[in-house]
Amino acid sequence: MPDATGLELIAQRVREEVGEDAVVGTSYHREQATLEVAPAGVHDVLVHLKNHPDEPFEFLSSLHGADYLPEEPRLAVHYQLLSMRRVDRIGVKVRMPVDEAHVPTVTDLWPGADFPEREVFDMFGVFFDGHTDMRRILMPEDYEGYPQRRDFPQGGEPVIFTFNQDKQPRWYD
Repeated sequence: MPDATGLELIAQRVREEVGEDAVVGTSYHREQATLEVAPAGVHDVLVHLKNHPDEPFEFLSSLHGADYLPEEPRLAVHYQLLSMRRVDRIGVKVRMPVDEAHVPTVTDLWPGADFPEREVFDMFGVFFDGHTDMRRILMPEDYEGYPQRRDFPQGGEPVIFTFNQDKQPRWYD
């Protein structure tokens, strides 16, 4: 892992190559280095981190979503990158409000990001602009809502235990 100083140097190089407004901030917590990136510049930042000889983070090991309710901006997409040459990891975090939940796709950089992007769309409602097959992957196509959001109503079917078996309707009734 790059240390805090190494993370700031990476952020400085990204700002020089991609643009000053691309990197919103950095975070180094529990030996985890994370670049916080603006949604519009995430694709350019990831291209830089993948292809630049000083930052050879060529492997996308994880792409996942998060909901930070009650904080704003609320939704986030996390990219975990791995440099096999340097045996190093770095995280890239993009945060966005619910009404602007759009981020560019990275399937042109990593084809394996296809299904993780669809899963983030299905569970959190983040749209990946330019994705070739942006449809639900886990939930039915006619399902309404995004079940991993923190404001999603919790519910479900009542569980029948021995103490309430006479009070609960059964599936065959």
